[in-house]
Amino acid sequence: MSKVVVSGGSGFLGSHMCDRLLEEGFEVAAVDNFISGRRENVVHLDGEPRFVLIEHDVSEPFEVPGDVDYVMHLASPASPVDFTRIPFETMRAGSYATHVMIELAREKGARFFLASTSEVYGDPPPEHHPQTEDYWGNVNPIGLRSVYDEAKRYAETATMAYHREYGLDIRIIRIFNTYGPRMRLDDGRVITNFVCQALRGEPITLHGDGSQTRSFCYVSDLIEGMWRLLKSDEVGPVNVGNPTECSMRELAETIVEMVGNGNPIVPVPQPFKDDPKQRKPDISKARQVLGWEPTVPLEEGLARTIDYMRGELEAHASP
Repeated sequence: MSKVVVSGGSGFLGSHMCDRLLEEGFEVAAVDNFISGRRENVVHLDGEPRFVLIEHDVSEPFEVPGDVDYVMHLASPASPVDFTRIPFETMRAGSYATHVMIELAREKGARFFLASTSEVYGDPPPEHHPQTEDYWGNVNPIGLRSVYDEAKRYAETATMAYHREYGLDIRIIRIFNTYGPRMRLDDGRVITNFVCQALRGEPITLHGDGSQTRSFCYVSDLIEGMWRLLKSDEVGPVNVGNPTECSMRELAETIVEMVGNGNPIVPVPQPFKDDPKQRKPDISKARQVLGWEPTVPLEEGLARTIDYMRGELEAHASP
């Protein structure tokens, strides 16, 4: 039985990845310090003999007994509110923790999988829209977002250095905006904000004029892409995301209509001056080398997400 170590295993994406790995027959060791992940995301795995949850900060070395076939580094705060709430922890997840997880992979002779991000592209100009993997990015190294953006860029650099110097077997994925069940209600991401405000009957706070765009990928599609890259021969980096682009105003209007509370949409100032104005993946490489593309339409994914968040809000409101 193959074993996989997943850092950030109780996080939004990490917990879904653990589910998929267990479905595929793997033994899974999830490692998390719960700074942004939640125990509730993996509580359904209590009693599963092939799953173990280790409470540990992966920026510090740790031991994993026995053989390990894959090491997946998914641990990192990834929400805008975290960039100002826990900036140093965010930087450590991309730097120290990357080295710790890579060294674990080297020690075990395992394949190393790095979850990178579309944020390495920063705020791309029109000539680099949509973003391809060969675009080097336009990142503000001293902006509020830089603790995440630059940490992920460093993680990619470190991973490639180990690959070139030591022949480490690696995979790098660049994840675009992903959403779905198990997102934290307070994580500050736009879909979470809009859905929670709509369900509470509050005004929808739209940053700026709402013309900025994103491309949202439902979590099950993203996990399928991660799985295919993990098992493929492609080193990467590979963009995995949904190329269907929408503006933030369009997103707000869609969520208001779906929830049905008639929430007003109220413009507010941008919290980040260097917030990317547009974001859309070119997934030609994923289609070619992984045979992957997203299948869940935005409204379908939003409906599932709204149902999940409604249940979470009701649960938290109960005495």
